[in-house]
Amino acid sequence: MYLKRKALFIINPISGGKKKGGVPRLIEKYLDAQATIVFTDRVAHASEVAAGAINNYDLVVAVGGDGTVNEVASALAGSNAVLGIIPCGSGNGLARFLGIPMDIRKSIECLNTGNIAIIDSAEANGKPFFNMAGMGFDAHISEVFDHEKKRGFITYIKTSLQEILKYEPQTYHLEIDGVACERTAFMLSFANSSQYGNNAHVSPQASVQDGLIDVCVIKPFPLYRFPELVFRMFTKTAHLSEFVEIIRGKHIKVKRDKPGPMHLDGEPIQIGATIDIKILPASIKVIAGSGFNSE
Repeated sequence: MYLKRKALFIINPISGGKKKGGVPRLIEKYLDAQATIVFTDRVAHASEVAAGAINNYDLVVAVGGDGTVNEVASALAGSNAVLGIIPCGSGNGLARFLGIPMDIRKSIECLNTGNIAIIDSAEANGKPFFNMAGMGFDAHISEVFDHEKKRGFITYIKTSLQEILKYEPQTYHLEIDGVACERTAFMLSFANSSQYGNNAHVSPQASVQDGLIDVCVIKPFPLYRFPELVFRMFTKTAHLSEFVEIIRGKHIKVKRDKPGPMHLDGEPIQIGATIDIKILPASIKVIAGSGFNSE
């Protein structure tokens, strides 16, 4: 068993629109380790706390969604500290892929197993991501969603349905491991894991341990086919759709007409017209669920 001498929990109190007041009590009751708990109060606070914890804690746990995981993992990548995840976000894409239970008590108990996996991360123009990055419609939705007062899956779906009627596909000039191509896409996703979150798998065969990024091109499609695409994502068959193309690579360069939004693990940023994306193999240690098949 992995003996954790000290664990630090970094809790995002607003992620996923879920209250976290009862989490410390559950940690105290079910964690087999000495725990310190910090609540974040601003953007990038989780990264600051995690960076200061690397040499003082064996385990640093992100309590929140993929955005909180991104902040904590960004500080831990390349160190010996182990990332833990208590999924409390809207989508929890990386946690789901790693087989971490969605129930808070069970995810705390998962930390006790010490089932450590070493996984890849990636970066876009030097900014890290661990689950999924993207541009096009999903980046646009992330930006709109970020300004919504209510969080959660239902709000995300409502926002998506409202925006899809007016979104226009864009043209992207790609270079993947030195091979150039051009694609017009409704959405362009860069998948380290297979899913966005909520078990919506855009690249069902993606792996966080293969040293590759799955470039997922969602081609323009008739609006009446949208339910079919959604169905395919939730049944892990998106890669079989005529509107989905997946190209794997280690180094991806993207050029588009102008700067605009991009999301990194669901968090929107503004980024330039040229984006350089790289995989960072085996760059972070994380505690995975018992069902995760480590390569």
